[in-house]
Amino acid sequence: MAVYALWNNKGGVGKSYLTFQIASEYARTHPNQNILVIDLCPQANSSSMILGGIEEGEKSIEHLSGTTPPSTISGYISDRIISPYVDTHTGANYITQARSLNNAVPSNLYLVCGDEELEMQAARIQLACSAGPTNSWQIVHTWIRNLIEDVKKSWNQQDITVFIDCNPSFTVYTELAISSADRLIIPFSADGSSKRAVRSVLSLVYGVIRRPGQVQSQFFRNTQQFRMALPQIYSYVGNRLTQMNSSSATAFRSVVLEIFSEVFRVYQSNPGLFAIHPNGSPAPTNRNTFRSMFEEEINDANTASVVSGALGIPICFLTSGSKKFAGKSCQVNQSQLDKQQPNIRDFVSRIE
Repeated sequence: MAVYALWNNKGGVGKSYLTFQIASEYARTHPNQNILVIDLCPQANSSSMILGGIEEGEKSIEHLSGTTPPSTISGYISDRIISPYVDTHTGANYITQARSLNNAVPSNLYLVCGDEELEMQAARIQLACSAGPTNSWQIVHTWIRNLIEDVKKSWNQQDITVFIDCNPSFTVYTELAISSADRLIIPFSADGSSKRAVRSVLSLVYGVIRRPGQVQSQFFRNTQQFRMALPQIYSYVGNRLTQMNSSSATAFRSVVLEIFSEVFRVYQSNPGLFAIHPNGSPAPTNRNTFRSMFEEEINDANTASVVSGALGIPICFLTSGSKKFAGKSCQVNQSQLDKQQPNIRDFVSRIE
């Protein structure tokens, strides 16, 4: 059990979709545990899916953000901005049992809902990082870890599994998410910009330098100054990959190979950045064993993927047949489900 952040310094790679799917499936396969999702993206896409999709989910977000105080991540952040350097112990006040608003998800799945107000709070969070004591940056960057500890105490559980959906931009609330995580899952898509984005992840979070004179991020320098632990890389995931003609497949494999080479190079020079799993497994000793442990592929289920997110029905719960949303009907074929369901189940079965 650990805290997993899902992040890539690139939009459109399916971070929120993957968060929704793996958290739901993990909750289904661990019915005796409470599972928590923290949505630290102002777009709140994973919250929308978890709470019922593009219609019901959006209504639920509006309801939660309209309470006093807001029952969202922004409500918690407001507490911390008022008392930035003293733990308010209010994190558990902001969790929502997802099943109470969407009966398609497991009853043990809980959410700290995303909120667009988070974007407006960013400047005040940043100010808190420098306006207080000499270690104010460090204290602020433990806010989300404090929230998780509050939830543990509320649930009377020493260990819980948490999935954090991050915004692509490496803004201060993304830093808070990364600082609270034990492990990092890096989704990517099959295009050249994903290679650059993965390089950015390695540079921004871990200070990996690719050329002489390259400047390391302030985030990395601060974590080193305050001796803060960084999340270990758990996997890099080719997400919602399209299986098309042979030329497309060849192009995709080329992108994956380049990303693999980039990540493997970092592993060779600094293996401590990576989470060896499952627990007790030997560390990879060559390219093949490294790839087997750290690389994942999630196929696109086409219409089924769209329906799953739009209706807030996890892909592993979705059945074939006619589905209706936004006033229109569409057909989900079993062949579409067969493309993705095994990938999600297999990936989640290896998450500790």
